[in-house]
Amino acid sequence: MQDTVCTTYPAAYGSELTWVEISQGALENNIRQFRRILSRGTLLCPCVKANAYGHGLVPVAKIFIAAGADWLSINSLYEARLLRDAGIECPLYIMGYVPCSAVSEAIALGCRLVVFNSETITAIGQAAIACGKKARVHIKVETGTGRQGVALEDVVAFARFIQTWSNIEIEGIATHFANIEDTTDHSYAQLQIARFLDAIRALAEAGIRVPMRHCANSAATILFPEYHLDMARIGISSYGMWPSNETYVSYVRERHNNFTLTPAFTWKTRIAQVKTIAAGEYIGYGCTYKTGHPTRLAILPVGYYDGYDRGIVNGYVLVRGKRAPIRGRICMNIIMVEVTDIPDATLEDEVVLIGRSGEELISAEDFARWAGTINYEATTRVNDRIPRIIV
Repeated sequence: MQDTVCTTYPAAYGSELTWVEISQGALENNIRQFRRILSRGTLLCPCVKANAYGHGLVPVAKIFIAAGADWLSINSLYEARLLRDAGIECPLYIMGYVPCSAVSEAIALGCRLVVFNSETITAIGQAAIACGKKARVHIKVETGTGRQGVALEDVVAFARFIQTWSNIEIEGIATHFANIEDTTDHSYAQLQIARFLDAIRALAEAGIRVPMRHCANSAATILFPEYHLDMARIGISSYGMWPSNETYVSYVRERHNNFTLTPAFTWKTRIAQVKTIAAGEYIGYGCTYKTGHPTRLAILPVGYYDGYDRGIVNGYVLVRGKRAPIRGRICMNIIMVEVTDIPDATLEDEVVLIGRSGEELISAEDFARWAGTINYEATTRVNDRIPRIIV
């Protein structure tokens, strides 16, 4: 048997079975692109929830701020704590629910809180008094998404209740679009923005001043400058991905400002074994794949535990710039791919699961299509324990 020399990898991930590489240049480009199209005076607030959409919370947050972001939006107090512990001092906008028992920590960390419950307001008011600080809140208005938010008819009364607490400042008012990404018909989004503006108008008529108005996600920021208002809360496109094909089609049809997104995410592993299986043999659990010819297999040390969707059947990976189709079911920690047509594939060769190798590309959208999901899930579900390497 011929000896195989194992590939030497950089020490940063030399012992890892799988890792994710994040392009700093791509992230910086995406922030610059949004800065260029934002309306004058509009703050830029990239969303870094869900481990920065799977890209790595703290390193990505630092890159975004250095590249020109003003605020960061997150989902939880836990994420706020991680960012503050990492020395990130910019305003943090917590979009998710913060339990009443935890609002005092959020105030101490200087976070902006989204509010939609009177019970939360009471807890914030009491906590702010106890710690001697001013709490800044943003009212979330329900305009048609059916999630968290204050009903339109209750907005004024809710704001007046907040004003009974002298140590709570109504800093902003926000809403979120339900159907602006997955369609080229934006009539429902237009209905939502009309409702949102009605809420703002009602507050103004009641003598309640709210300094910040914001509703724009990635799609709204790209397609509708009039929705930028005082802050744009961009999400998926911060990472170089389009929210949907429909958003891209709408952009091409309606906008011509050379807006270019650069994907930042590459997921890799390496070959753990190369072997030949005879014709007529089964591969993997359930005997779902039977070889029709002598088949050269590469065994990859990654699986659905790592976030590679078990439902993927007709996908492929990239080995030495060529497509290697998946054979058999995805296992918990193992994937089998055919390298019969890649004769030079060898032990510990680098394998690309999402990203580019040579002239070939597996995009997050490709991966999502194979898995029957969306690009958001393709990157966010990659296990947090897998190292994120900034390149």
